[in-house]
Amino acid sequence: MSLQIEFEQGRRALIVRLKGELDHHTADVVKARMEEAIAKEHTHHVILSLKDLSFMDSSGLGVILGRYKQITSKGGKMVVCDVSPAVYRLFELSGMFKIVSIQDNERNAMSSLEVAL
Repeated sequence: MSLQIEFEQGRRALIVRLKGELDHHTADVVKARMEEAIAKEHTHHVILSLKDLSFMDSSGLGVILGRYKQITSKGGKMVVCDVSPAVYRLFELSGMFKIVSIQDNERNAMSSLEVAL
């Protein structure tokens, strides 16, 4: 299975929705597309929606951590939402939740950033 990436630019938050599998085959594409979208000067925060992400490996964790560093270096925040049980477990085992904030859904993620679409 491949991966689909959808971007929605709000006022100050970029919503990134991933659908499919984020693994070593798709990580470079996700990295490049997210870097490009975040580099736009009006992007201050990122909401990463994983609602339709069916699989993620350590390559995916690396992509997320790298984009987290990219957005926080600009003074922004990253929030992950709609995480499946399998991906949640991967985040838990890796310690990612100590770094990245998690919310139940996009609305809560947006509220946690105090940003309106």
